[in-house]
Amino acid sequence: MDQKNGSSLTGFILLGFSDRPQLERVLLVVLLIFYLLTLLGNTTIIVLSLLDPHLQTPTYFFLSNLSFLDLCYTTSTVPQLLVHLRGTDKSISFTVCVAQLFVYLGLGGTECILLGVMAFDHYAATCMPLHYTVIMHPHLCALMASASWFIGFVNSSLHTVLTFLVPLCGRNKIDHFFCEIPPLLKLSCVDTTVNESELFSVSVIIVLIPVALITFSYGQIVRAMLRIKSVLGQRKVFGTCGSHLTVVSLFYGTGIYIYLQPSNNYSQDQGKFISLFYTIVTPMVNPFIYTLRNKDVTGAMRKVCVGAMTPDD
Repeated sequence: MDQKNGSSLTGFILLGFSDRPQLERVLLVVLLIFYLLTLLGNTTIIVLSLLDPHLQTPTYFFLSNLSFLDLCYTTSTVPQLLVHLRGTDKSISFTVCVAQLFVYLGLGGTECILLGVMAFDHYAATCMPLHYTVIMHPHLCALMASASWFIGFVNSSLHTVLTFLVPLCGRNKIDHFFCEIPPLLKLSCVDTTVNESELFSVSVIIVLIPVALITFSYGQIVRAMLRIKSVLGQRKVFGTCGSHLTVVSLFYGTGIYIYLQPSNNYSQDQGKFISLFYTIVTPMVNPFIYTLRNKDVTGAMRKVCVGAMTPDD
């Protein structure tokens, strides 16, 4: 058989959950509800950060960046999945598949770095409160956010190009619900060890550097918390940092399972459900994790709601 690379294909078939038709109907309803909640929760945080002057701080600047990122992250895969769950046509064009992989990886890499930046912001706010406004200057915040997006999409460009250079020999049935690297590499008719090694090495860098920053930041935060004599002060610090650590654990835990394990240990079925978790569940719960115990956000929400219901004179 002649070897054909991805560019010779006109499209792919995303098998998704087609071997479980009963599950597809359940997933259609559940994922639609989850997606709407994701849109509502993340849009609310972005709008509140723009409307309330008390939330126009570095912490909420990064949080609104994360919410916008989660909106894009979910939208890059879930609407197409809902369409596929609703009908029998599971096809996706080659161009859309490439674009989906590029955007999805770019947003994922950006979130990895942004979570590390947010940990540094919490460290500066807790450990250096008197110098916080000087350290976290608006220009520095914008620079760190921009660098996160830039590095994320440079990493995505590398992965996307290397993935679609692999010969597929005309194979076009992807055993997944969106275009992701591990199932795409399984279509190859040649040895993909080099690609897998490259994916592992770069993923380690993208993950370990932010994790090191997060570990350092929270190590210093814990030391600072032990010096705080006020129980109220300790609770405030713990509430903010605890929310961030929960989001970090959810995001990194699922990402490590997919990208930092040997390919021979990778279960396609488990991979699908783990991917469902970090493409829809994590972006949905993030706004609730950050807002349920956050008095600043809930207070801003009440003010906006009261202002909207109060008629103008």
